[in-house]
Amino acid sequence: MAQIQPLPTDQLEYDNLAQPVVALTLETQRNDSESAVHTHRKGQLVVAYGGGIVCTGEDGVWMVPSGFGVWIPGGVAHSNRVTANGQVCFLFVEPGAASLPDRCRTLALSPLLLELIRHLSGQAQDYPPHSRTARLASVLLEELELAPTEQLYLPLPASTPLRTIARALAQAPSDRATMASWAQQVAMSERSLARLVKSETGLTFGQWRKQWQIIVALQSLAEGLSVQSTAETLGYESVSSFISMFRKTLGTSPARYVRNTRLRQ
Repeated sequence: MAQIQPLPTDQLEYDNLAQPVVALTLETQRNDSESAVHTHRKGQLVVAYGGGIVCTGEDGVWMVPSGFGVWIPGGVAHSNRVTANGQVCFLFVEPGAASLPDRCRTLALSPLLLELIRHLSGQAQDYPPHSRTARLASVLLEELELAPTEQLYLPLPASTPLRTIARALAQAPSDRATMASWAQQVAMSERSLARLVKSETGLTFGQWRKQWQIIVALQSLAEGLSVQSTAETLGYESVSSFISMFRKTLGTSPARYVRNTRLRQ
């Protein structure tokens, strides 16, 4: 179980610096850690160098495997959960310093960008303009603007019935109840539930639950669990069925996906 932690003082200090981009590296220990809901003045890129990160906002959940990052615009309320023994870097971007999305997005980060971020986190963050660090920071922001978006996102509906289902799935990801069963539990007709899911998430109920399973699977794999254990966590009767679902959704097998993310580190 993740332990809720207050926002580290370092993050608050970095958020107040005037430099166009600054970076802070943190490591978790044996237990998961989760920050309380908070906001930043600057935009924030949360980068996973080891383990994985789950970022939860008001309208969605973003998964960040190793080698990826989640972009959070300034002023957006969110919390971050880092898996046990994870390594995370927080990149703070001054408003207007780069052309970045105005909504939360999971970004695929190139090896060059990952190294630039890691390098910047080891420098003095109050670097002067026109210094070598400032020039490297400028290149970093140019590369960040080119980072492609990954579909590692689960929309969180606003309505009480769907929030109830989302909480239940979070607590028991192996639950294979049908939509008819869920509709009965939230006192709705199956047709009304289907319409509600579609209107609030843009997905069918099956697509929404499958996206939730992908988020849980990536988190499990990031924590170092085996493909078989992950399949069991999600309630699959066979590993092959889980692998088939994973491949259809992300275009590759779980084992290959893990290898590829490790190569990106």
